[in-house]
Amino acid sequence: MQDKSILITGCSSGIGYDSAHALAKRGWRVFATCRQEKDCERLRGEGLESFVLDYSDSATIRDAVAECLSRNGGKLGAVFNNGAFAIPGPLEDVPTDAMRAIFETNFFGWHDLTRQIIPVMRRQGHGRIVNCSSVLGLVAYPWRGAYNATKFALEAASDTLRLELAETGIKVILIEPGPIATDFRKNAIRQFEAWVDWENSARVEQYRNSLLDQLYKGSTASRFELPPSAVTEKLIDALESRRPKPRYFVTTPTYIANILRRLLPTRALDWVVSRG
Repeated sequence: MQDKSILITGCSSGIGYDSAHALAKRGWRVFATCRQEKDCERLRGEGLESFVLDYSDSATIRDAVAECLSRNGGKLGAVFNNGAFAIPGPLEDVPTDAMRAIFETNFFGWHDLTRQIIPVMRRQGHGRIVNCSSVLGLVAYPWRGAYNATKFALEAASDTLRLELAETGIKVILIEPGPIATDFRKNAIRQFEAWVDWENSARVEQYRNSLLDQLYKGSTASRFELPPSAVTEKLIDALESRRPKPRYFVTTPTYIANILRRLLPTRALDWVVSRG
């Protein structure tokens, strides 16, 4: 990389937090953003440059980009789009306003930030846009439809950008984690409780018999969990490799899902997925 500076979103905890600290130790100038100022203040106390960026608030995206550029001489080497959340539950129980809210944060905000960064990278003739997708952007799993939809959209947008920017020196890269040990499920529970009226659902007995346990106690996929540092390792390669891969897979379920989606017909894949 000609300019080892990076803007990272969602740095209050988990993947963003780990990658921000790890890259700073490797000599990168890290702009570690969070949705809330109190988290930014904590990160500044830990030695990071941190300020607010909330994907659902376009003004904070604009201000964060301006802050990065003013601190770094109008340049930026890379951006790591990371912050996202889930609204678990059957799609028929997810209100349309909830879908609008999750797309605002998980997709439209990413698109907004990326569009503001591309002209900077185009002028300097290089840059890396790294998007943190998911195994759920490769294969759709039931009861996660809202999150699936945002990640499938991100996959398509990233593939398109990679093709469109191929001659510019800007690399577009996807990282595909599976289960990672973060606060993601805890945050998903809050979203579920805010949006899903399960007690008045046609699936109320299914919630009581299994779905609530999956949400509050975790699923069998948790045995494959890796720490956030597993994602950071792939991020480092995506940023520092001379010829980065278009996609980096993290965790065993992601590798398996990628193979199955290529080998199995749709009905067979549905059968496998429906059995966990």
